[in-house]
Amino acid sequence: MSKSTTVSQLLQSRDAPRVETATIEDLDQVSELVMELFELQNDFSADREVQRRGLRLILEQPARGRIFILRNDHRILGMVNLLFTISTACGGMVILLEDFIIHPTHRGHGYGSFLIEHVKKFAETKDFARITLLTDKISADSQKFFRKLGFNYSSMIPMRLNLD
Repeated sequence: MSKSTTVSQLLQSRDAPRVETATIEDLDQVSELVMELFELQNDFSADREVQRRGLRLILEQPARGRIFILRNDHRILGMVNLLFTISTACGGMVILLEDFIIHPTHRGHGYGSFLIEHVKKFAETKDFARITLLTDKISADSQKFFRKLGFNYSSMIPMRLNLD
């Protein structure tokens, strides 16, 4: 597949990528993607069993969140993990976009934008008031990608207290 191939061209093919809600059967492939993501980030340590446990908690309880996958007939090309919570500032339900990754061999084809557009439509359909995400501060490409899709910087800064 060439870099000039667009998502719209791919969507017209027989093996068209599509966004689906992940199921427990997707746990192994989704776990592999999350492991790749964590290997790129400085704040987290990749631990296959820990990541599988977290993903399983979401997959088994859809009220906690959703994992959307971008797949074709052969494999999962990317994923996004959404967690649901309540914001008193918004007076309603909001989404924390927790994990987002497109498999390295499938980047640069518009898949990330396609997946985020699905998330935005999902959020609007379900009346979520906001989508918040954290992106690695040293990744200019990541920040540029999300800015292009309408995400803006916040004056809030993340702080963590790890309890493990």
